[in-house]
Amino acid sequence: MLRMIISLLLLLSFLSLSACAVQRQEQTRDVSAALTAHYPQIKYQQINPTPVTGVYEVIVENGEIVYFVPATGHMFFGELWTDDARNLTRERKSYLMSDKLKYFPLDQAIKIGNGPNQVVEVTDPDCPFCRHSSEFFAGRDDVTRYVFLFPLDQLHPQAANKARYILSAKDPELAYEEVFSGMYDEQPLPPFTDNGQLDLHRKIANKVGINGTPQFWINGQHVSGFNPQQFETLLNK
Repeated sequence: MLRMIISLLLLLSFLSLSACAVQRQEQTRDVSAALTAHYPQIKYQQINPTPVTGVYEVIVENGEIVYFVPATGHMFFGELWTDDARNLTRERKSYLMSDKLKYFPLDQAIKIGNGPNQVVEVTDPDCPFCRHSSEFFAGRDDVTRYVFLFPLDQLHPQAANKARYILSAKDPELAYEEVFSGMYDEQPLPPFTDNGQLDLHRKIANKVGINGTPQFWINGQHVSGFNPQQFETLLNK
């Protein structure tokens, strides 16, 4: 008898979950139709509910998050916060970026170290926050770093040439350390032959949707910017 009751409860639970899933699919279709009607020019990847009734998260083609109100047709950009100071937009972006780790071919990166913690980083040779981050990780022996270079030309006009020098060097790790230490900020780079590797790194960063540096994936979790407290937390897990 008890077995029959348990089986019945499991069946009812399954039917309830199935009904909820169907309802969510229908709801998403309705929101999608409203979005297309109001903004036919927008290409999007996902539509998801938010904790705010009537407001939906829309992940557009470039990976950015916007918010849509289908009842009125309004769309807005910005961040959603909770009353306990959680930035829901930032959390969602971090979650979405964490899933993009699979797009990085680690065999094409500059490998530094041989520790148990995996750190994938996208960095700019002349970005000050990238250099602070480099100093942080250089002082640890518990990380294996996979470095991809993504110079931001408009902000740092000399960074691209420095990146090409690093990637074309016989010892890229040594060249990376020299450049990030500032060795070539006031003197010219040594002569080198560009091997074209920077083009690949840029394609990877563009595919992932990166538009700023530094970016990190520490043991699979994304971190944006120089955040030593968050680095420590993820490395110590």
